[in-house]
Amino acid sequence: MKNIFKYILVLVAAFSIVSCEKDFLDINVDPNNPAAEEGTPELIFPAAVASSAVRIGGEYAILGGMWSQFWTQSNAANQYKYIDQYNVTTNNLNGSFQEIYAGALNDYNAVINKAEETENWIYYLMGTVMKAYTMQVMADLYDNLPYSEAFMGNENLTPSYDNGSAIYDALLAELDVAMATDLSSATNSKPGSKDFIFNGDVDSWLKFANTLKLKMYLRMVNVDPTAAENGVKAVFSSGIGFISIDAAMTQFEDAPDKSNPFYEYNFRQLNVATNLRASNTMMSYLISNGDPRIDAFYKEGSEGHFALYQGQFSAPSTEVDPDKPSVAKQSALEPVRFISAAESYFMQAEAVERYGVAGDAKALYDLGVQAAFSQFDFDPVLYGSLDLDPTNLIAVGGSYEYPTGAFEDKLEAIITQKWLSCVGSHSLEAYFETNRTGYPKYSAVKGSDPTYVAGELTYSLEGVTSGKFPKRVVYPDIEYSRNPNTPEKVDISTNVWWAK
Repeated sequence: MKNIFKYILVLVAAFSIVSCEKDFLDINVDPNNPAAEEGTPELIFPAAVASSAVRIGGEYAILGGMWSQFWTQSNAANQYKYIDQYNVTTNNLNGSFQEIYAGALNDYNAVINKAEETENWIYYLMGTVMKAYTMQVMADLYDNLPYSEAFMGNENLTPSYDNGSAIYDALLAELDVAMATDLSSATNSKPGSKDFIFNGDVDSWLKFANTLKLKMYLRMVNVDPTAAENGVKAVFSSGIGFISIDAAMTQFEDAPDKSNPFYEYNFRQLNVATNLRASNTMMSYLISNGDPRIDAFYKEGSEGHFALYQGQFSAPSTEVDPDKPSVAKQSALEPVRFISAAESYFMQAEAVERYGVAGDAKALYDLGVQAAFSQFDFDPVLYGSLDLDPTNLIAVGGSYEYPTGAFEDKLEAIITQKWLSCVGSHSLEAYFETNRTGYPKYSAVKGSDPTYVAGELTYSLEGVTSGKFPKRVVYPDIEYSRNPNTPEKVDISTNVWWAK
């Protein structure tokens, strides 16, 4: 346990405690090709998981949550204006990009190589699944990235960039190999507490791998429908099943450098808890549907629950009393969910409706909503007094009753509930799913317009992309300065390969 907190301490110390970004691990080694890691899989794997959790569940989650319009920049602060304006440039996210490559991905690669040498197949599976998950997130954010020539150390300091689709193909193939290894071999180590996600439960790891494959195949539905359908049907017919518990890192404490990375980054290290305010997009939807999670997502302002319109942080918006807008509520103990149980159920429901695979879509949808409402049991002090029961909402006539009729109506319901389930350190997934499906819908009017439909995404009032929503992030300066193979800059409003 101490090792993980020491590692988190190192990572969090790199987080910005002022408005500018600090580069993490300022080393003279290309982040895609660091020196070979020392140590055993048992020692390396926990640090790798922490690295994924701290960056994906921290700084990247803040971006995902703002672009999913859970929160908007406070009208009395400046910390995240560049995100809310869709003005993410090569100067931003350098530390997170570098740590994911030089930390998490490099470490998983070392785990995989060392585990293969010793036929330690459980660690081989764990390393492969987490490498695939982390790389998939990065490919969904950046599209083309170094992969096939990455992690080669001094043999190749300027790796080429692979297409996002080619990266997906490679990851899926690697998952298949890892899932087919002899997980009962006597050469296997028993991870136990060194596995921060499932405490060494191999069956859960196989289900996590199968659920990750389901996610990746569903990402393809708009661009390669045949591969998507065949892949989804294969994961359903495999007999492995899907996770019904969160695949998450939970080892956090309410203490400096030991807490949830989003909380640590946004609240504790900045020494202010009011940077992120409620977005009218999310709050209007909660209010219109009588969703009690409004009190789980937001702390009331001086006059109860009040939201800002997305990007409402400049004059005359600053005339709003800064104590009036609701503040994003977050716990130091919140898990970093890589794939949540709720997400798993919603993906299964979509697959049943889309491809006719075995299952009850309504039952899976209802389980997803129930799991999403149950996600706050990790902190009974902060959330224990709230009545978070969706029974009436999903019942006949309820606001969240599963629709009958057209597939698109069902898909919209599934993705909207998935969107609601991702508030917090899992926020990137909501952003990705909007890019894939178009749900929640994009509003043609401002949030203040009388015809505005609650829950539809509105263009930021301070957006700098001429009305276009962000679809990716740009490569950071560290790539342009170190790797001449880095592609030319692409506008953040350009779709990644799988987007709708």
